[in-house]
Amino acid sequence: MNIMTILGIETSCDETSAAVISGSQVLSNIIASQSEHLQFGGVVPELASRAHLRKIIPVYRAALQQAEIALEQLDGIAVTFGPGLVGALLVGVNFVKGLSLSTGIPFIGVNHIEGHVYSNFLGDNRLKPPLLCLIVSGGHTQLVIIREHLHYRVVGSTRDDAVGEAFDKVAKLLGLPYPGGPEIDKLAREGNPDYVQFPVGLGKSKSFDFSYSGLKTAVLNHVQKLTDTERKTHLADICAAFQKAAVTALIDKTIRAARTYQLTQIAVAGGVAANSLLREMLKQHARKYHLTVYFPELRYCTDNAAMIARAGLQRLKSGFRSALTLTAYPSLQLGEEKTD
Repeated sequence: MNIMTILGIETSCDETSAAVISGSQVLSNIIASQSEHLQFGGVVPELASRAHLRKIIPVYRAALQQAEIALEQLDGIAVTFGPGLVGALLVGVNFVKGLSLSTGIPFIGVNHIEGHVYSNFLGDNRLKPPLLCLIVSGGHTQLVIIREHLHYRVVGSTRDDAVGEAFDKVAKLLGLPYPGGPEIDKLAREGNPDYVQFPVGLGKSKSFDFSYSGLKTAVLNHVQKLTDTERKTHLADICAAFQKAAVTALIDKTIRAARTYQLTQIAVAGGVAANSLLREMLKQHARKYHLTVYFPELRYCTDNAAMIARAGLQRLKSGFRSALTLTAYPSLQLGEEKTD
């Protein structure tokens, strides 16, 4: 079978990224992060769009150069078209439409969350459907059954905050820099996870849904009772206790869902897939029930174009193509098909 070479473009939030893959092998994966937002403690949509406009051409050229591939050698182009910031998405979508129009190379719009799922299919691994995927990011916390490629059944989702959003909000109230997830993970390694018992959201519920608003409020209430000195002294302990509660909910429901639906493979996707406690504890619990857990390489957990290229490859191989009428869908759901 002929191996396809795909260019991926990702501009859904504050990372401008371009990548080239050949089959599942990554030839290049260029990521330009935006430091413009650090002073604001979060992403400013207008600044993100302007930064993408400045960076997308040099990032795209660097990806082709590093891969030693000419534009004409590509079999297809994949681009994120949702969910995300609408202005940021449009930069990538319109850029790729221009490339396709000028070269005749087919292109495909890719769901950003689908891209995270397919980060698990980069490189050499034996992962194949059927599987259960735990999607954990700043905007999503979902349990999804994938019985065949590109077909998704959501069996659990968050009822309020996503887990990545909870990490960022708790980090902010603790005075930690953005993004908060890596900062909490780092400090938690030095803290006592049993310093305080924070609630595990929907821990007694038989559903596979998640909730993080109660945990976030519990951390806030605890911190407000402390003096400044106590807060500084126990900062690592608070991080460790919060992280333990947050991760426990993910592990308990993921293992239970895998056993309920008789799935022996679990894949984890999204930025929170880089969390060290989640990686350690999920593998540990899975072994008890003879389940196999797959995590993307750390470099593919956060937003990147290689994962978009890999999802695009799967769609192009399945006969999907996008039209020049494709636009951005900031609230796109996993599995939602657009006819553009």
